Amino acid sequence: MIRTIIRSVVSLILLSVMSCSEQKHTISQDDKFWVVLNSEAAQGKEGEWSWEFQLDRPGDYNIQILRLGKQDASLGEVSVESAGVVLEGNPETIFVLGEPGQEETISQFAKTIKFENAGIHALTLKSDLPIDKIRITPQYSKNLGFGTDTYYDDWLKMHNSPEKQKALDWFKEAKFGMFIHWGLYSQAGGIWKGERMEEVNTTGPKVSEWLMYKFEIPRDEYAELAKTFNPDKSFAQNIAKLAKDAGMKYVVITSKHHDGFALFDSKVSEFDMVDATPYNEDVVKELYEACLAEGLAFGVYYSHGNDWYDGADGNFTNVKKGNDSLGILSHANGKNLWDPSPNTHAEYIAQKALPQVRELLDALPELRLIWFDGDGYITEKQAFEFYKTVYNINPNVLVNRRVGFDFGDYLDAGDNKIPSASEKMTKYFETCGTTNNSWAYKSYDNDWKSTKELLYYLVDIASKGGNFLLNIGPDGEGRVPEQSAQGLLEIGDWLKTNGDAIYGTTRWKITREGNEDGLLGGTEHRAKKGFSRSFSANDFWFTSKANTVFAISFVNPKSQVEIKSFQLTNGIVENVRLLGDTSEIKWKHGKDGLVVDLTDIQIGPDGYVLEITLEK
Repeated sequence: MIRTIIRSVVSLILLSVMSCSEQKHTISQDDKFWVVLNSEAAQGKEGEWSWEFQLDRPGDYNIQILRLGKQDASLGEVSVESAGVVLEGNPETIFVLGEPGQEETISQFAKTIKFENAGIHALTLKSDLPIDKIRITPQYSKNLGFGTDTYYDDWLKMHNSPEKQKALDWFKEAKFGMFIHWGLYSQAGGIWKGERMEEVNTTGPKVSEWLMYKFEIPRDEYAELAKTFNPDKSFAQNIAKLAKDAGMKYVVITSKHHDGFALFDSKVSEFDMVDATPYNEDVVKELYEACLAEGLAFGVYYSHGNDWYDGADGNFTNVKKGNDSLGILSHANGKNLWDPSPNTHAEYIAQKALPQVRELLDALPELRLIWFDGDGYITEKQAFEFYKTVYNINPNVLVNRRVGFDFGDYLDAGDNKIPSASEKMTKYFETCGTTNNSWAYKSYDNDWKSTKELLYYLVDIASKGGNFLLNIGPDGEGRVPEQSAQGLLEIGDWLKTNGDAIYGTTRWKITREGNEDGLLGGTEHRAKKGFSRSFSANDFWFTSKANTVFAISFVNPKSQVEIKSFQLTNGIVENVRLLGDTSEIKWKHGKDGLVVDLTDIQIGPDGYVLEITLEK
């Protein structure tokens, strides 16, 4: 086969959010990860074309088919096979580009292909009609890394500074935190004018913090919610105590979500907790002080790219103009196109978003992290400016990857997503997850995750070397739903006994034994599929700390267990003890593994943890 690698010049505006499995790579101005496969360079018979090609980055890619001329007829039924995926059907014509007489018709499959690895790949196309070329282009919502090398060296110096690295050491020690989605939308509970979010025929997520977007509520009408937002004054103390009792080490609250409303006192906007509500206090500052009093670290979520109240159309018009000229679809998800503010998006960034980030940093001197979100169509320069602004004011504050263009200090695996044990992370990672299926309070979402399910996620993430940021969604009064709070308290009880197996641990050479790598594929995945995983006495997850390995089980074996991962080649066992129990444990270590007798040992309903000390 003939390898064809033809780069196409692509605008930087196509880049958005980075996938956690991608490798770090500095790219040049003319290297934009497009692959173009010409039909004359293909091998195969008429009606079937095959190529080999070099892909520089893993990720989700669109498959486009280009035909010469302005084609009125559709392609008909065609198929494309690559990376073990087959796309079949009649791809939709999305663009006709070029001057009269030199047009090209572009058709695109609705589904994408996920390339797990960079390197050499093969692609085969079957079509009854002749084609000119295939274009393999990054899917709009997957930023493949840095747009240029303009800012990379400066970012790397800041990221590698002693302050940032010390902050990362703390983060890796903490392991378990509380996420809080709370705002004006919490009063509605997922219902607007008697209609549930699932009942309205508009695009967008059905999680209730997207209420304004889902119902396309005009800005002035949505702002009326602030007049009745008057939660209980004990909110901050109650939340901080719950996080402490749950064994969490840090708390992150939505200081401003996509709706544009700030829970803190802002000088650059009156759409905030102090100026617009009867509560008339800075609730972010109150929670910050309550968390510090409980010995908890504090962070804020901040939506910098999307702001449906003051952020115009989220830069959509500018992006679409450039993308149209390249034959690339522009997706408006998360953009206010029904009632955009009259300013430009660039003005919003300069006059509200960046100033509010500065306000938070000035008001909260012991802030630990800023959890940016909604980078969407911000530019690379703007993303870098957010990172640099944080560093210049307080270099001890961590920044997550959603600041944009890979400028974060750590990765997140995605909403309710747990990476595979085989994925190679370029940075330390965190998974954020929910206790039911919505992030903010939804009055009719009663699909609560059991304590064992949440513990499983915590342990599985820790075994892969990451953090778990578990979300609660208080209602409009600031009350945490009882089922959510109860699950957190039960996790806290488990951690009182077994916390040594979580806090400050790292990934061992083996992550698990006896069980399949159960992945969590996102909020919608869990909502549709539920949780049906079962656990046996032969299932173990491992974490480590120096020369100690923790073997974690979710069941009561009632007899002896054999852990095959402790073959002699993986170390000599010096001692075995059961966390939370002073009883002497009988054990035997041999070439085939470690046998531990747990007969008559009292074990709780959520399993046990063995602390296994190896020779140094």
